[in-house]
Amino acid sequence: MGLAQKKQTNAEPRLVGTVIPVGALRGEQSIGVGEFPDLIAFGELCKKMGLGLIQILPVNDTGYDSSPYCALSACALHPLYLRIQAIPEAGTDPSFIGHIEEKLGTYFKDESRFPYYKLLRAKMELLWKLYTTHERTIAEKAKGTGSLAVWIQENPWVKEYAVYRRLKETNGEKSWKTWFSHRQVSAEAIQALWDDPNLWKEHLFWVWVQEALDTQFREAADALKALGIILEGDLPILMNEDSCDVWAHPEYFHGELSAGAPPDMYSPLGQNWGFPIYNWQAQAKDDYTWWKNRLKVAEKYYGAYRIDHVLGFFRIWASAREDTSAILGRFVPMVPFTDKELSGLGFDQSRIRWVSLPHIPTGEVWDSLRTGGLDPVSLAAKVEQVFTLALDRIGNEDLWLFKKAIRGEKDIEALDLHPAAKAYLLAAWDNRIFLEYAKCRYAPVWYYRNSRAYASLSEEERNNLEVLMEQHRQASERDWEKQGKKLLTVLKESSSMLPCAEDLGAVPDCVPRVLTKLKILGLKVIRWSRRWDEPGKPYIPLAEYPVLSVCTPAVHDSSTLREWWEKEADKQQFANFIGEPFLSSTYNPGTAKSILTKIAGAASQFRVFQIQDLLHLSLRWYAPDPARERINVPGTVDNFNWTYRLPGSIKDIGEDQYLVQAVRELTEVAPATKPSKAQKGKNP
Repeated sequence: MGLAQKKQTNAEPRLVGTVIPVGALRGEQSIGVGEFPDLIAFGELCKKMGLGLIQILPVNDTGYDSSPYCALSACALHPLYLRIQAIPEAGTDPSFIGHIEEKLGTYFKDESRFPYYKLLRAKMELLWKLYTTHERTIAEKAKGTGSLAVWIQENPWVKEYAVYRRLKETNGEKSWKTWFSHRQVSAEAIQALWDDPNLWKEHLFWVWVQEALDTQFREAADALKALGIILEGDLPILMNEDSCDVWAHPEYFHGELSAGAPPDMYSPLGQNWGFPIYNWQAQAKDDYTWWKNRLKVAEKYYGAYRIDHVLGFFRIWASAREDTSAILGRFVPMVPFTDKELSGLGFDQSRIRWVSLPHIPTGEVWDSLRTGGLDPVSLAAKVEQVFTLALDRIGNEDLWLFKKAIRGEKDIEALDLHPAAKAYLLAAWDNRIFLEYAKCRYAPVWYYRNSRAYASLSEEERNNLEVLMEQHRQASERDWEKQGKKLLTVLKESSSMLPCAEDLGAVPDCVPRVLTKLKILGLKVIRWSRRWDEPGKPYIPLAEYPVLSVCTPAVHDSSTLREWWEKEADKQQFANFIGEPFLSSTYNPGTAKSILTKIAGAASQFRVFQIQDLLHLSLRWYAPDPARERINVPGTVDNFNWTYRLPGSIKDIGEDQYLVQAVRELTEVAPATKPSKAQKGKNP
């Protein structure tokens, strides 16, 4: 055992693992999409390769939305991953087994990527047919001490889920916010629906499906554990607005706010995800029962779990529901600015209005429409429309404010205005220093230095304002650290699973401090782990990665290592960084082996590779176009995303002895040693 291994600070061993969506698996019995039982065969292959960890994407029910991060329930599993022929009722009906092959195999067996919607629809039709055929037998199991009745008692969350799913199906799969009835419910109302004998058949269907999923997933998880392989799940921090949990427990969420990310070089308007943020104060009142129950369910399957967007436990970027972008978002929690503080800067009420509301000059409205090719009469009419529908004049000044009825970008977009005028108003909406998000409570706007109001301040006023901004940032960060430490401690102490945090993005200094103190593994994505503030933006040496970290060359939202190398990488700089200055510019198994071997030597406790990156060790599994090997392309919504499948069956891949040996060699790589002082700073 090497010195670095002896110094492990965590109980978990130093492992190499792989990431794969369950749907990507190609088993001998699965048709069109991977299913939970396929994890057993895949685990046996991983054991053969020497891999000690399998990380999967979220497997919660997302309905007809293919994104695994848009769950309809924090606990319910996805019917897509159910092996129908393994359900006991199917086993008693040989003719039905043949019907499964006919229904699914004819259309889906040879697809290179699985057709999510069509496949799920076909599976649900088969499940309803099987359930209807055996309804009486299934109903007996749900009575008294029957197996299904016992399972319901052990999984009380399923009652809310079954009621919600029945209502959602009745309403054409639409969001609960558009339902004809039961948009607002109490626990008593949900229980009454559950107890209604006229609805029992439909409710029991969803329970039956979930019990079957739970059985198959637990069997697979137990098999992996017996093989000595850690199964790592993925728990998205946020819940879909259209979910059973937000519908049944609105008190746990701030539904008026939408979570996202602040503007950056890739998303200048920020990211508005549409998910509600948590009401942590409400959750604290019942000792975070919702989160503890969620972890208890996950613990049935996983030995470790990925905390998606761990920054959200410290602070979350939140926008008003009336906005489409996140440019006018704010961090929650944050220490707000007050009227008293702004008055202390010398601002009277009119100047507070000046810095907190967009002011529209008359001339700019005219200018926005002059480029539209309108004749003078049409131009005047279009300008008048803007003033009539969107703006109110300030006294006799040539300045205007947005009408109070306009609360956000959605209201502007809904106005019947010329496109050029609408574009101007949308751009003007964030032209302010502060956003008054509550009475006399202000948050700084992300681009406040670009605002008309900031440009009007004197140098002394700007300096005083910047000092106050920094004081608030520091005070807010103290609150973030306190909240993050408290919430993550609750998670850590509520489960025996090993937590692994996804801590990407603009990370406040308090985040790594808390993760280290709680012994939670952070994430190091090599292509982004650089000293960005130094000349040349050098990569951080792999030997300097914290032991308490997960190291990976790619994630589900990025290109694969192969595509990155061929289309995005600074090849020579990276080749020098890993000590392979003459590395081939063409990505092939030799290139893959060189790069993956260096990554396997990182000091991180877990070195985890997407399955695609491991398959590139053998030329047999290369797709003609590396872009086709991606799992997701952020910012796009289409039938491609989230539908990746292995290029061959698990059995066929396991027979590739060259690949198996190449992967096994990665698992035997010793950790790299830190460079000497003389070597530091030399990576170009």
